[in-house]
Amino acid sequence: MDQKQLKRNLSDAGCCSKAAKDIIDMCETGNMEGALRMMKKDRCRLMDELHECGRKVDCLDFLIRAAEKEIKQAGR
Repeated sequence: MDQKQLKRNLSDAGCCSKAAKDIIDMCETGNMEGALRMMKKDRCRLMDELHECGRKVDCLDFLIRAAEKEIKQAGR
């Protein structure tokens, strides 16, 4: 993968510019293990954010169901 494509993909993945630069530098110097380790670390961060967002959606779903139930009961 060329540097331009790597930089674009890292940016699309939400990597900050410093992390992207560090990963690109590691790839260019042949430190693929270090680059892989950094990418996996950032992936874990993104997965944590995904799970946190899922918990927030679950809370809203609960509130929506409760509100719908109240509306239904009030309409009886």
